[in-house]
Amino acid sequence: MTTFADPIRNTDGQASNSIVAADFAPGIETVFDLQLTERCYRIEDIEGRLPAFIEGSYFLNGPARFSQGGFKYRHWLDGDGMVCSLRFSGDEVWFANRFVRTTKFTAEQTAGGPLFRTFGTAFEGDLLNHGMALESSANVSVYPFRGTLLAFGEQALPWELDPITLETIGQFSFGGSLSEISPFSAHPKFDPLTGQMFNFGVFFSGKTPRLYFYSFDRAGKLRIRTSHELPYPGSIHDFSISQNYAVIYVSPLLLDIERITRGGRSVMESLTWKPERGSFMLVIHRDSGQRAAVIPLGGSYCLHMINTFEQDGMLLVDVLELDRPIYDQYEPLPEVFTKVGWGRPTRYIVDLRKAHATERKEVEYQLAPDFPAVDPSLYSRPYQEFWMLGVSHTGLQGRKFFDQLVHASWDGGPLDIFQAAPRRYLGGEPVFVRGLSAGEGAVICQEFDADRMLSSFLVFDAFNVSRGPVASLQLKEPLHLGFHASFQREGET
Repeated sequence: MTTFADPIRNTDGQASNSIVAADFAPGIETVFDLQLTERCYRIEDIEGRLPAFIEGSYFLNGPARFSQGGFKYRHWLDGDGMVCSLRFSGDEVWFANRFVRTTKFTAEQTAGGPLFRTFGTAFEGDLLNHGMALESSANVSVYPFRGTLLAFGEQALPWELDPITLETIGQFSFGGSLSEISPFSAHPKFDPLTGQMFNFGVFFSGKTPRLYFYSFDRAGKLRIRTSHELPYPGSIHDFSISQNYAVIYVSPLLLDIERITRGGRSVMESLTWKPERGSFMLVIHRDSGQRAAVIPLGGSYCLHMINTFEQDGMLLVDVLELDRPIYDQYEPLPEVFTKVGWGRPTRYIVDLRKAHATERKEVEYQLAPDFPAVDPSLYSRPYQEFWMLGVSHTGLQGRKFFDQLVHASWDGGPLDIFQAAPRRYLGGEPVFVRGLSAGEGAVICQEFDADRMLSSFLVFDAFNVSRGPVASLQLKEPLHLGFHASFQREGET
């Protein structure tokens, strides 16, 4: 297997391994240079046939503005968040897109240029939130919750949107129970049966780093807030829940907060990969917020988790485990994924009584898998099927992008893979929509055609993605490639 030297920032803040050998993503630069407008219209150009069971709203969030006032950002996570929606009703599909009017967005619109430091870009005179954190761009994920819509960014409170118009209502503080500087991740989890919401956040202190765990009832009232000591200030993006536990995969991607607050560096410049420190799982009781176990692992990295559930007295934790971190592959725009590393879906079978992972299994797919998705009704419960995106040219040096949609199963069956055509790229978490009968379902994701400068939403038979999309919804204008997505059936709250 091809291996690469560690491309994460060196201690002097400079990126290593910057040579680009080839271009496996020609035209991808255009998607990072779009001047997007906000629209709302009925999609008229639909190829194929939409499954009749898709009734409801699809939401997608992601970074969408990478330059302003002549200033250009260098990292994919730097862009301001734009939320898109598809409303499926009978034979009609309505599209809408709007920027999230965060504090950052509105202030910079007024100023006509950048004011705030971002994840990968620092500049002279840039501002931080209260001098200690990034001002949120609300550009990572979007979820319906208790009749409203919440857009999330990294380590910050979400912003509330109107679920129909996508207009920004304001920052959402859960009834004032959290402050605007409360650490809060972009990956809340929802129990499909109880409607409860769970989340975490990290306090990045060099001396006393801590992880905060939150639980909210279905009305949005804070039930639990606890904190847990960490051995190092690890940058953590995601977590998962089972019926009784929350599981956080902690990787030794260390964030030096002093370099940000006092050194004037970006977050990207303040991250250091220390695999010798070891990874571990922190397991927390859902109902009390107290620690249940710490499970030592190796030195791998986890950005996204797939699902977690309990079976036969064991805890099964499914993750996308990577050989090393991925954030350095998001820069410098548009030279993305030039040396993206290997990864694989990995299942840990954990005995909590012994605080030990008794078994580790892998699915044989290693092409930089990301954005995993499962049937939402089976989240935190036993399941088999899942979907993810992949990069077909992983292992070859040069610019690349997501161009595979992968359907996999833990039962050992063959992989079901859709390969996008040349100069076409995929984006957006592949959201699953359950059908009306067993074995029926659809998956929705984005496609960008760099040749024709066209964006579409593709709809697949979830259990036969290799045959290609059953329907393609072509937009009137090209669209940014998003991160995380969700779907809400008609009538659900």
